[in-house]
Amino acid sequence: MASQNTPRPSKAERTAEAREKARQMRETQQRKEKRNSLLVRWGVIGAVVAIVAIVAIIVATNQRGDFPDAGPTPSNGNEYGGMTLTSSTELEPTTQTTVDVNSIDAEAEPPAVPSGIAEAPEGEPTQIVIYVDAACSHCATFEATYSDQLKEWLDNGDATVEYRAVAFLDQPATGNFSSRGANALACVAESSPENYLSFMDLLFEKQVPTGLSSDELAATAAEAGAEGAESCIQDGTYRPYAAYTDALARAEGVGGTPAVYVDGQVWDNTGDFVEFAQPIIDARS
Repeated sequence: MASQNTPRPSKAERTAEAREKARQMRETQQRKEKRNSLLVRWGVIGAVVAIVAIVAIIVATNQRGDFPDAGPTPSNGNEYGGMTLTSSTELEPTTQTTVDVNSIDAEAEPPAVPSGIAEAPEGEPTQIVIYVDAACSHCATFEATYSDQLKEWLDNGDATVEYRAVAFLDQPATGNFSSRGANALACVAESSPENYLSFMDLLFEKQVPTGLSSDELAATAAEAGAEGAESCIQDGTYRPYAAYTDALARAEGVGGTPAVYVDGQVWDNTGDFVEFAQPIIDARS
């Protein structure tokens, strides 16, 4: 049988074939370059995301912090975690000491009212004690509504007002803003007691769901006139004191904020606070 001869491709066919091979090679190279470009791009994005995540972790860690269980009280802070205003610009001085959260018996039966709360002695101003949380929206409403009246009672000598800042609403999403806010209040009490109440007002006025950063807390303190509180706020100097105040409040049955006591009588957070407190104050006249 005769073998079958394959005709030789024409010049035009060879040219077309060469062009097709070149096209395929170009497409292969383009796909390779595109793939490499995507890999580089995603690699850069991944690196950026990793860096952002690391920075976020560092910031969050700095805000949450690992703080010791024991630490100093501010020079105007008492053993119950409170700062007592005797006028709108004066805090009652106390003896500085050290508190330790481990000294609190969380299993003990809570008292009828928290420690240090009672009817004021005869001839003394009415005692008002307020538990607050920097992240508490109801506390912000209370302060906005009654701050002027509290200042009037203070400056008239009708009452003392003691604030105990707790951290019931701490959460990682806010960098534990409640604790940082309590620390900031203690820092201002220490460095600039005359501006403590002004800072309290601004702290609640600027309250946001995400909480203020430590930089924003320091700026707010400066706005209130307490420029010297910045390093204390950034360092968390009184975080152990804030933790102690919080643990003591919980152990003694404080279940929410604001919790307000007037001469040992607790306001039930309904009705007008002035209508509740004024008769108690007047009865001492």
